Amino acid sequence: MDATFLMNNLWIIVCTILVLLMQGGFILLEAGSTRMKNAGHIAGKTVFTVGIVSVVFWALGYGLIYGEGNGFIGFSNFFFGDATTMGEGLAGSTDFLFQLAFAAIAMTIAFGGFAERAKLVAYVIFAILFSVLVYPVIAHWIWGGGWLGEHGKQDFAGSTVVHLTGAMAALAATIILKPRIGKYNKDGSSNEIAGHNQVFTALGVLLLWVGWFGFNAGSTFGVADAFFGYVALNTQLAAGAGAIGAMLMVWAVTGKADVPTTLNGALAGLVAITASCAFVEPWAAVLIGLIGGGIVFFSMRFFDKRKIDDPIFALSVHGVVGVWGTLSNGLFATPELASVGRPGLFYGGGFEQLWVQTLGVVSSGLYAFIVSFIILKIMDKAMGGLRVSEEEEIMGLDLSEHGGYGYPENLTPPQKTKSGA
Repeated sequence: MDATFLMNNLWIIVCTILVLLMQGGFILLEAGSTRMKNAGHIAGKTVFTVGIVSVVFWALGYGLIYGEGNGFIGFSNFFFGDATTMGEGLAGSTDFLFQLAFAAIAMTIAFGGFAERAKLVAYVIFAILFSVLVYPVIAHWIWGGGWLGEHGKQDFAGSTVVHLTGAMAALAATIILKPRIGKYNKDGSSNEIAGHNQVFTALGVLLLWVGWFGFNAGSTFGVADAFFGYVALNTQLAAGAGAIGAMLMVWAVTGKADVPTTLNGALAGLVAITASCAFVEPWAAVLIGLIGGGIVFFSMRFFDKRKIDDPIFALSVHGVVGVWGTLSNGLFATPELASVGRPGLFYGGGFEQLWVQTLGVVSSGLYAFIVSFIILKIMDKAMGGLRVSEEEEIMGLDLSEHGGYGYPENLTPPQKTKSGA
């Protein structure tokens, strides 16, 4: 068997592991950005929803994306079970696992809009329906031979397919669930509901940052020309520039170098470069990340002023910056690197690629939002509400949904020993 074939498959399995480990980053990020009374719930629901996505993706999701069909959806390869290997490219099972990891990331992003107030059963049902009706459709349009791919839509590793799709589902959830108790006052002013552990949040961001090399560099699908190193370089530069951009922006506006904003800036840089990491030069990667970091600061303020309660800022980091990252291809894609579509505006390609990118953002974003909103609205009516009761929300989802605390030694009274000590 060809050594290159073996190395390609080994590389993608390593990248799959990195992308799956990003779920650990999301656990720490979301738990650290919210309150202690919900920490165990956040950790647990992340793990079991990855399990749900895995089974649903095996049964239907992969086939809906990559099966033979039409410009809208695929209709084959359900209940994936390809045990064969090919002489070049990737073995079917290797490709399947890599694509599954991406689907799980999109689902976790969507659940950012549920944080601290949704019933556990809402996660279960929506995980199934999102993995069948939302994510596979958009992934097929762009990556599976669908109509946007035929137009030359550039989205190398998923600023639109993964991040914008998840964020638009999160927006639908935040609108239906409404803000957390105590977030907004009657006069419209906002109260900060601080996360309980900035160290967790920072460690979560670092895990995501490292995992992103599997996300972006793994999307080269091979090692033969070592192009994954170039993609990784652009990824690193954009992440660093995003952190710098966000910190400088919040520092200039508020006089304080706010830590959560800086951390979200790093993630913004990563999201922004995800679509363009293989199509742009390093200087453009720095600029794309820097602008992404600045955008995320203003976007967070924008949603807060409109009483859209987004505890982990999924709408800003993954949604608004996902749009910017996708559009940036239409500006900075070079003739030498534009293996899909055309060069960007600044490289003599005119407005054609920018138009295609805009079409992709609008159509994908609207589809993800509308379908997610309909699903959640039906669930809301059928379940008597997606949201836990006021008493349960105040108590915390650890206790009300799971019967125990994520930090039991801190939130339960100490037990006396038999000696009375």
